[in-house]
Amino acid sequence: MRHNLKRGVCAVALLSFLPGAALAQTASMDELVKAAKAEGQLTTIALPHDWCGYGAVIEGFKAKYGLQVNELNPDAGSGDEIEAIKANKGNTGPQAPDVIDVGLSFGPMAKAEGLTQPYKVSTWDEIPDDAKDAEGHWYGDYYGVLAFQVNKDIVETMPQDWADLLKPEYANSVALAGDPRSANQAIQGVYAAGLSRAGGDASKAAAEGLAFFGELNKAGNFVPVIGKSASLAQGTTPIIVRWDYNALSDRDTLKGNPQVEVVVPKTGVVAGVYVQAISAFAPHPNAAKLWMEYLYSDEGQLGWLKGYCHPIRFNAMAKAGKIPQDLLDKLPPAAAYEAAVFPTLAEQEASKKEITEKWDAAVGANVQ
Repeated sequence: MRHNLKRGVCAVALLSFLPGAALAQTASMDELVKAAKAEGQLTTIALPHDWCGYGAVIEGFKAKYGLQVNELNPDAGSGDEIEAIKANKGNTGPQAPDVIDVGLSFGPMAKAEGLTQPYKVSTWDEIPDDAKDAEGHWYGDYYGVLAFQVNKDIVETMPQDWADLLKPEYANSVALAGDPRSANQAIQGVYAAGLSRAGGDASKAAAEGLAFFGELNKAGNFVPVIGKSASLAQGTTPIIVRWDYNALSDRDTLKGNPQVEVVVPKTGVVAGVYVQAISAFAPHPNAAKLWMEYLYSDEGQLGWLKGYCHPIRFNAMAKAGKIPQDLLDKLPPAAAYEAAVFPTLAEQEASKKEITEKWDAAVGANVQ
């Protein structure tokens, strides 16, 4: 069921000679802008304005290029986006999405079903290899890492790594942000703890993570409650393992009541990434490519960062001094993200199976 690359490449090459069709990969930015403006519009889907700063990103794109943006179903999920492409294959109007922003597993799935077309943005080399399809069918756009969200009014000494959470001073303090038998964020939290204990060995991460949380529970440090902003503020779960962008957003929302610190652990830094792709049936293929160029430009990447989602080019941009200090000041240290690991799909599936099936026996804490 893999997408026929030869057919895809030939199609792109042929289309580049047709009026109004998609420009080939080698087209200059000036040519791409001209072709996109001729199409006049772009159709997106599943982009809530309060998610990763998307509201400002969309407005920035419109202001820069003067294109109309049709926004379909902002609250849709990744599966809905894939179905929207399938349902609108022959539709050249504004109900057919040109681009999608989906969870990592949906990128390869869409490619395998022939629903995407390849395109490599000009900043392609700064996208980590483990977060992109080698042929350009999908590529990571932004990510979060599992971090410790800490209520500073209750916790005096900040934990710096996973092993610290076992210390007696964190009794009745540590929670996951979901049920590890079903919630991805919680499953990844167990995996991250295990990756730390296994010295980075992904094949042992799930087993080591279960062992770690078993010890955490036995020590009386684990709180079997789904950690949320409210439970953090109330002190029920003064330390929560969750995606950094959720924790940072909570910090702003709580406005110092209580004081919140977000700590990226020194080891076992696990990233959860979303990916972008262009529909194989995009009615506005050049606008779609221009959108990708904007998202992966410094301007677009910083737009996501303002929404606390780490853009995929973060490490390269930080090293090049391209990230304003005021943005960096709102985040954990940039160096903390250099060790971020992007688990492969195979690693994610294997760890998910082991953690969900063995949690009850290994840990014995019914999270609710």
